[in-house]
Amino acid sequence: MNQIKIKELEQIISSKYGNTTGIVIIKDGAVSYEKYFKGCTANSRVHIYSVTKSIISILIGIALDKGYIKNIEEKVLVYFPEYKVKRGERRIQNITLRDMLTMTAPYKYCFFAPYIKYFTSSDWVKFSLDLLGGRGKIGVFRYAPLIGPDILSGILVRATGQPVLDFAAENLFEPLGIKVENNLLFESKEEQLAFNQSKDISGWVIDSMGIHAAVWGLTLTPMDMAKIGQLYLNGGMWEGKQIISSKWVEDSTIEHSRWKKENLPYGYLWWVNEDGYAAMGDGGNIIYVNTKKKLVISIAALFVPKAGDRIELIKKFIEPIL
Repeated sequence: MNQIKIKELEQIISSKYGNTTGIVIIKDGAVSYEKYFKGCTANSRVHIYSVTKSIISILIGIALDKGYIKNIEEKVLVYFPEYKVKRGERRIQNITLRDMLTMTAPYKYCFFAPYIKYFTSSDWVKFSLDLLGGRGKIGVFRYAPLIGPDILSGILVRATGQPVLDFAAENLFEPLGIKVENNLLFESKEEQLAFNQSKDISGWVIDSMGIHAAVWGLTLTPMDMAKIGQLYLNGGMWEGKQIISSKWVEDSTIEHSRWKKENLPYGYLWWVNEDGYAAMGDGGNIIYVNTKKKLVISIAALFVPKAGDRIELIKKFIEPIL
């Protein structure tokens, strides 16, 4: 890589994307660039926000591969037989795992999601089940940035008989050399806010029932994120072992639904684009995979409001120098 261009890139990152903590670039299977910012090192871990969704997608795929889940056409409520559907909400009995994975399940909340009630609830899965339905139609894209996909964590626990982190460690993290060490339970709002700015906590957030969050709460290093991207670029193969089926990799990274307002195609908890796909989270956290160029770019960042567009950073400033 051109060192002059690299220096220019780092100046742009410092000036326009100053919340970035680390970047890893893997080209043709080899690390071609690795750089840390804001006093971070290769061991620094930050909250990756909605990139967590794509990790959950991988775990659903592994559960399918291993036969814990029959298929994604199964009804969600099959996994919660004790759940009592309210009168007038019978329609939610038709919501499938596919609807959850493609963000085409309807919810009762509109523009103002009940975030405070969610965070203070002891059971995020039941809280999300209670919000399924409403006036929206099943099959129409409805992005759930926080509340809702925790249902998938609940399904993983019911299907596998293991906590999500234990299942992930055994079947995904440990084979890739990724360490996620602790279950994180917040006792206060202040603890959660501090977590969002932390650079050295290794873990995954749980609710009071011990269920791991599906759309946030996981901390990883930039190299951890890059490994996930490379696993997918390899068709689910890692060091000669098939971690996840190539079919799930392919199926989860092609368009199944579309956010019409933003004209953004969506797979199974992965964003899809003309060159490949990406896992994206608040603050500019991203695992970007360009299948045409055999390229993986991971960017970790601390949360700031209205963070700079990392796709623009990649397309305009990173890809041209590779």
